[in-house]
Amino acid sequence: MANLPRLMPTHPRLFRARVLRAGRYTPSMHRVSVGGPDLHEFGFAGYDHWFRLFVPLPHQPDLSLPEIGGRDWYQPYLAVPAAERPHCANYTVAGFRVLDDGSAELDVDFVVHTNAAGELEGAAAVWACAARPGDQLALLDQGRIFDCPDDASEVIVVAEETGLPAVAGIARSLPRDVVGRIIQEVPTAADVRELDAPAGVAVTWVVREQVGDGHPVPGRGALAELRRHVPTDDQGYAFVVGESRLATEGRRHLHRAGLPKSRITFSGFWKHETRRPLPV
Repeated sequence: MANLPRLMPTHPRLFRARVLRAGRYTPSMHRVSVGGPDLHEFGFAGYDHWFRLFVPLPHQPDLSLPEIGGRDWYQPYLAVPAAERPHCANYTVAGFRVLDDGSAELDVDFVVHTNAAGELEGAAAVWACAARPGDQLALLDQGRIFDCPDDASEVIVVAEETGLPAVAGIARSLPRDVVGRIIQEVPTAADVRELDAPAGVAVTWVVREQVGDGHPVPGRGALAELRRHVPTDDQGYAFVVGESRLATEGRRHLHRAGLPKSRITFSGFWKHETRRPLPV
């Protein structure tokens, strides 16, 4: 992916939390809402604010974490024996609310992937779909990746479903006078929802079940739609995330179409061939 930008916190903070409620949000998304004693101090920055999620392994009744925090969290985490080390994955804040009593709630949306046998895949999604109120987790704040220049002539945002929480956050955080294009791919028509995007930002939904056999792989439909888009000029800004090929091929197309690499943020969250998450 592109280098982490200046918007990552200098001293990332760890927040311990518990599940408040969980349930299927759309056919392909499972939402878990969490709260914690100091979660109101989470400096939510909007856009694609993301974090590292820590959850217990299936055999662990409680979440046990080493002393981690800041940017040097990884080595202490790896020092924990694999059989005791909590699962770690990267997620975007799907929603953040400070309540009347001063406490805060944070929403996390998990993509529900299944294999050919219909079994749920992905350790984080398996945890989320089984989550119950009171279950423990922890969040390590990582800030934003979306970093649009002030002089951008247009904003182009492209993702498949793993990037949908980021895209929704970006859409509602953009200044209302911004113009541009959002291309969002989802598995089914029932996964389409209204985005709070500025009036000048056109939103195109690509529904994989309606595309047919030509684009069965996540991200291929969004990439095909992006390849039909030509940037207005070389002063735009693009944000392309999700499946690895969508991110890399999307960046290649935009650069060939005239957008400088410095104005393209791209991140491959996972590879379709293995369904394994990629490091950030």
